[in-house]
Amino acid sequence: MKPQVEKMVKISNLMLWLWVTATMTVQCSKAAVAPRQVAALFVFGDSLVDVGNNNFLSSLAKANYYPYGIDFTAGPSGRFTNGETFVDMLGRMLGIPYLPAFADPTTVGTRVLNGVNYASAAAGILDETGRHYGQRYSLSQQVENFQFITLNQLRTIMNGANLSQYLAKSIAILVFGSNDYLNNYLLPSLYSSSYIYSPPDYANLLLNRYTRQILALYSMGLRKFLITGVGPLGCIPYERASGQAQPGRCVDYVNQILGTFNEGLRSLVTQLNTNHPDAKFLYGNTYAAFGDIINSPATYGK
Repeated sequence: MKPQVEKMVKISNLMLWLWVTATMTVQCSKAAVAPRQVAALFVFGDSLVDVGNNNFLSSLAKANYYPYGIDFTAGPSGRFTNGETFVDMLGRMLGIPYLPAFADPTTVGTRVLNGVNYASAAAGILDETGRHYGQRYSLSQQVENFQFITLNQLRTIMNGANLSQYLAKSIAILVFGSNDYLNNYLLPSLYSSSYIYSPPDYANLLLNRYTRQILALYSMGLRKFLITGVGPLGCIPYERASGQAQPGRCVDYVNQILGTFNEGLRSLVTQLNTNHPDAKFLYGNTYAAFGDIINSPATYGK
């Protein structure tokens, strides 16, 4: 993840939080944790929801220093924002305290019962995405961390029937795709993907890999999924400062190539709901939510 990209995290968290609030219609006080409504949260993603996993990795993508965390009670924690991530906010609404980072050595035993956060800054759907930043947990590695570490810990705590009910009543949140463009496809000097794939073909590649991992999580017993799309990356400071757009404008090309991925992800969620009626999959329209903030800033106090 590029330093300039990190500046848009606060807005990204806001837009996702607004969408989740509207979708799940859960109300809570910002200062208090609401009554518990789900068994646990399991979070898979990138810097938008990383709560400190990269602190324990050999990575250039870290946020354990100021000004990160200037409005967070614990100070700089590894969150790529000034305060809470949208998952922190959602957790409070659902009665779940802050989730521990998977890579934290103290995330063992009963500490995993509220859920675990596996998200890693610079991570992508593709294993190679973000490799120039050093170590990170890609989507496939995050799924393996859940399968081979956390699930084994949970099995030692509860019996099979209880574990199945627990997983079915938990929510899996997946936030991926931004780095597969910013730190892969749109960096032709470091990655060959843009030479190999057209934008639609690349989106399909991402969707196929994504589907495989989502179904893997389903096969492990998870039944409630929130899957967010990618926001208008052509409007983030890094892209707007690239010289590819007029002053004050977004980079249209970047936003346009995201269309196939986001529409494909929306269709995938519909297909998953059809094929797996015992589960619930929600699509988070991040692009539209962010666009509304850009087009109607006064609505959000700006």
